[in-house]
Amino acid sequence: MEARDISRAVIERLPRYYRYLGELKDAGTERISSKELSALMKVTASQIRQDLNHFGGFGQQGYGYNVSYLYEEIAKILGLDRKHNLILIGAGHLGQALANYANFERRGFEIKGIFDIDKDIQGKKIRGITVQPMEEIGNLMRDKNVDIAVLTIPKAEALKVAKELSSYGIKAIWNFAHVDLDVPDDIVVENVHLSESLMRLSYNLSNQVEV
Repeated sequence: MEARDISRAVIERLPRYYRYLGELKDAGTERISSKELSALMKVTASQIRQDLNHFGGFGQQGYGYNVSYLYEEIAKILGLDRKHNLILIGAGHLGQALANYANFERRGFEIKGIFDIDKDIQGKKIRGITVQPMEEIGNLMRDKNVDIAVLTIPKAEALKVAKELSSYGIKAIWNFAHVDLDVPDDIVVENVHLSESLMRLSYNLSNQVEV
């Protein structure tokens, strides 16, 4: 089944399956039933079976799921069986925190370049990568075959930079700027609006208190 036929809710649960299965694999668990996985993930066994059936099922009646096999298959579904080159634009506090997150490499995401407009930051090394001026983005993208750009810059700059990235043939943008980007439809955009996430948390907390 093609990705467009899968609901966003199902896709958003896949990384959780991957994380839990990875922990089970590391603990030496060879197989698990949907009921057992349900107890761990706080998702119904029926929901787990429905989610996985979108991609082929993977389970066997009376056996459950082979943990290593399912872990590897979900990795393929998520595209983690191949390498992705990315650049990070914005070397402030958030940008540096993301650059120092070691799990990127373990998941197949390799930072090829870091860029910033601040001349005081340019030339500084973050995890061995030298922060470059923005004017060098095009050259690096051509040399390193970059798939993904991570934006941790103010929204006014993000709109301009996204347009520039489009002209260089970027395939995907992980957007931390608090603005919706206007890019061609063939560029995949994942927005991470931190303040919106905090407001959702506030809403849930308020409603929990009122109950």
